[in-house]
Amino acid sequence: MSRTSGDLGEDGRISSASAERNKGPILEVLRRFLPERGFVLEIASGTGQHVVHYAAALPSLTWQPTDINAEHLASIAAWIRHAELANVQAPAVLDVGGAWPEERVDALICCNMIHIAPWQATLDLVRGAAKAVAPGGVLFLYGPYKRFGRHTAPSNEAFDASLRARNPEWGLRDMETVVELAATNGFDLAEIVAMPANNFSVVFRRRAD
Repeated sequence: MSRTSGDLGEDGRISSASAERNKGPILEVLRRFLPERGFVLEIASGTGQHVVHYAAALPSLTWQPTDINAEHLASIAAWIRHAELANVQAPAVLDVGGAWPEERVDALICCNMIHIAPWQATLDLVRGAAKAVAPGGVLFLYGPYKRFGRHTAPSNEAFDASLRARNPEWGLRDMETVVELAATNGFDLAEIVAMPANNFSVVFRRRAD
């Protein structure tokens, strides 16, 4: 996957305008669902802007950013150094289709990944989350979706077309299909939150084993 679009600074930090815009609204949703204390695994951390923002605002949680892109991993590390946060661990390589950590986590968050990856990546993400998230824990997915097979805005329809032109396996997913997938893997839908720019936060709770 290509590097997230954004400006690369001399210190190695990539700055994405969209990440800067959406980190605040996402944090407000996370505040309502994440535990006061615990361990949060972030999948596809991208530039690293999100994780340092969340970690600074929620210092009682320990955060583990991950990605598979070398430029992203370097940017995440640079953002962590810049922020000087003790509650963010060094970025780790995690391919959702590969090996997952054996330790259970209290929450797993994944923003803006499933539409820029093949559908198999969503299957692997949710199946991996079913093993990684402790009972009662949170699975949080953010991004643009279709609802009941239809786009929610003309801009999303155009975005979907541009993604599929780049890679036929990419594209906006139908939220109801993702909810069904999560349910078959032990997650109950907690809430769907409409977000700015025609995005959604979709929050699940892990059922007891």
